[in-house]
Amino acid sequence: MHNIGKEEVQAVRKVIMDNQFMRYRGGETGYVERFEKALCKKLDVKHALTMNSGTSALISALVGLNIGPGDEVLVPAFTWVATALAPLAVGAVPVLVDIDETLTIDPRDVEKKITRHTKAIIPVHVCNLVCDMKSIMRISRKYKLAVCEDACQAVGLQYKNKYVGAIGHAGTFSFNQYKNITCGEGGALLTNDDTINERALIYHDTGCYTRSHASKITHPFFAGVNYRASEIQGAILHVQLKRLNDILKKLHTRRKLLAELLSQSKDFKVAPHNDPNNAIGIMLLFKTPRQAKLFSQRTGCRMMLESSRHVYTNWEPIMSQETFHPKMNPYKWAKRKIKYRKDMCKESLQILSRMCNVPFLYDTPIPEIRKFTRKLLSVKF
Repeated sequence: MHNIGKEEVQAVRKVIMDNQFMRYRGGETGYVERFEKALCKKLDVKHALTMNSGTSALISALVGLNIGPGDEVLVPAFTWVATALAPLAVGAVPVLVDIDETLTIDPRDVEKKITRHTKAIIPVHVCNLVCDMKSIMRISRKYKLAVCEDACQAVGLQYKNKYVGAIGHAGTFSFNQYKNITCGEGGALLTNDDTINERALIYHDTGCYTRSHASKITHPFFAGVNYRASEIQGAILHVQLKRLNDILKKLHTRRKLLAELLSQSKDFKVAPHNDPNNAIGIMLLFKTPRQAKLFSQRTGCRMMLESSRHVYTNWEPIMSQETFHPKMNPYKWAKRKIKYRKDMCKESLQILSRMCNVPFLYDTPIPEIRKFTRKLLSVKF
């Protein structure tokens, strides 16, 4: 869902010609920092920290939130597996929560899954569909839980006129090849909290204590890793960000047309959305799994249950609770026995078995959208 042009090529060429690939190099402001400043301004958020992936951003966000061994983190049963793996990287364990018909985490099941060991919620704005953040933040206040938004698949989207990723205590973006803007691989952490930002800054860069900004950091330095972004990534993203508004505007226009036309069907319904006015993605719900499968076969629209990599039942490292070393297994540090079963989120599986994605690109011509819609409406059951 992106457009790469001459501007990106020229920006990367400048990085190469200047022979300055690392972001922390001293001297003039580099591309990564310029991108971060532009991102903060666009999203009205205080801090943005660019990293080498969305997964790195998720892990660093949990570090920033002081999540660790013995803690439980609520994650949806439908998302890319990195969402569930991130808690394990900081010593915590993921607890799986059902989704609802919006394809996002169900606030009702969130409350059911909270225990005295729960410390955080990771609502995922999946497939350009936004979560019910009003309910999530209400639950957060009620139970004093941290909220780390996984907005990796929804860069630039809004919920009730607030940018996703900048609503919770921390938020994350991904910039890999399939996201709304891309630099091949990359990510960002967003927050308005100084302490969360400082802890993430320290963690994502092993040499943080040696940088020019070290004297401004008030939090004690601790051992970190290397999740830094390069100037090549920053150069591409700095250009890509300028394209984002146009991309999302075109997606919104096409989604609105699709929703209007597809709502005429009596065989399926357009899946509900937590903010219809800002909707970008679109899903269809069928009465039975058989109808969904038939529709998928005849139209090429993916049945969501067959998006196997995103369904919890196929998260092998989670279901097996295996880690790289037995003494570094967070499940052994948990304060209660955590069990996963293939049928533990039946509601999610039932919804996914009846749901199909409607694919479209931001630059698909409107006549092609209409033609595609007629094809979808012509399917007979």
